[in-house]
Amino acid sequence: MKKKVLASVMGLLSVMLFTTGCNADQDTAGYGQETQASTTAASTTASSAEATSGASENGDEYADLSELADKYDVIIVGAGGAGMTAAIEAKDAGMNPVIFEKLPVAGGNTVKASAGMNASESKFEAEQGVEDSNDLFFEETLKGGGGTNDQELLRYFVDHSADAIDWLDQNGIVLDNLTTTGGMSVTRTHRPSDGSAVGEYLVDGLLRNIGEREIPIFVNADVTAISQSDGTVDGVTVVFNQDEEKEIAADAVIVTTGGFGANQEMIQEYRPDLEGYVSTNSEGSTGDGITMITELGGATVDLDQIQIHPTVQQKDGYLITEAVRGEGAILVNQAGDRFFNELETRDKVSQAIIDLPEQSAYLVFDDSLRDRVKAIDFYDQQGFVETGQTIAELAEKIDVPADELQKTLDTWNQSVASQSDPEFNRTTGMTEALATAPYYAIKIAPGIHHTMGGVKINTETQVLKEDGAAITGLYAAGEVTGGLHGQNRIGGNAVADIVIFGRQAGIQSAAYVAGLA
Repeated sequence: MKKKVLASVMGLLSVMLFTTGCNADQDTAGYGQETQASTTAASTTASSAEATSGASENGDEYADLSELADKYDVIIVGAGGAGMTAAIEAKDAGMNPVIFEKLPVAGGNTVKASAGMNASESKFEAEQGVEDSNDLFFEETLKGGGGTNDQELLRYFVDHSADAIDWLDQNGIVLDNLTTTGGMSVTRTHRPSDGSAVGEYLVDGLLRNIGEREIPIFVNADVTAISQSDGTVDGVTVVFNQDEEKEIAADAVIVTTGGFGANQEMIQEYRPDLEGYVSTNSEGSTGDGITMITELGGATVDLDQIQIHPTVQQKDGYLITEAVRGEGAILVNQAGDRFFNELETRDKVSQAIIDLPEQSAYLVFDDSLRDRVKAIDFYDQQGFVETGQTIAELAEKIDVPADELQKTLDTWNQSVASQSDPEFNRTTGMTEALATAPYYAIKIAPGIHHTMGGVKINTETQVLKEDGAAITGLYAAGEVTGGLHGQNRIGGNAVADIVIFGRQAGIQSAAYVAGLA
């Protein structure tokens, strides 16, 4: 017997979000965020039912405990984007993988990812006349990370980004709509054809592929330890349904459990200055994989590098997708003025907001932009969006001077027309003026979003010890790992991370197991 997924992945996730205070985000509802990503946007396409892709329908099933085997070739811990991608690649390489997910539903933070997936030199960029290069992607990501990124991981990442887009396309997950995120100079953020949030679409597509390959996913399956014999990983301990513990053997283990953005103790240990910040992460993002791997002697890197995202709705921790700014929205302060380049890197935009007397700001946009970003419909349903039929009416709603807001928008629209922003030197997200009524605003402030630090891996996704030697049979991918993003993650790089290194973990673990035969 198998247990059907309730109606859809998002149906159950919505229940989980609203019963846990809606704390979530690109990219951690369970084992595997890896995404960057956001509560809002993930729920968006589910609630609005606007996604037109074939990936939204799947007949996937979770495995029943009666189907559990004593041993698998490859065990994947976490059913987020990285875990499912790894499982698909391992299966296609001839292995019999299994996925254990501690929460009642697959998807992790991936299902909440919003903006899209960054890739350079992709076929969709070429088709749409976007001039880009892997070297430029490398340089901008390195700059965004403060020059502290692991450059070997980063080089592999950018050089395999277009391949990852192609791999998704071959598996019926088409990301051919391009937009821009902060820190990027070209439109290399790939999203679904209709411009909707990438998360649900990606998870639905991966689940469909998991189902077609008959890869078992056990939910309510909490992996509490990774076992090792003579220096070689050989299985895991799993607690099913919170009460039944089993030892499951494997030739290789892949850890894709996401970060620790919802673990307040860990946050305060590494960044006590972030105490009191709202988090976009849901309850499952607790650093379990990092803890288990360090117990085996695995090294960690950059654990103090915790990203705050600039545009977070503060009451419930909903992240407002970066695509809103990428499509042309501006940020204004309580005086009705712009105060910073909206598409600078997330750390810099966040700090600019924190430096304001009110420590908050408004995203301001028009009806034309709303049509281009489907997530906004969901934000409106949740009561986050203020609306004005005129700029003066909107100004009254958000209590800013009407004449100053009008002046700010007039100046911005002139900048769009001239493609020059002398105030703040913004160069992207300037294709459309904000001139179509009605007008909208969303109040935002920074919130804890992504943990850039994690376990140390090499480009083959092998987990490394302090001396640089690999732990035999152990692999990791996604937000559980550290080093790739340096001091600041670029929006759109989390989804790329989980697909690129999720694929590599599946391929490399399968090659390792095949070599044991």
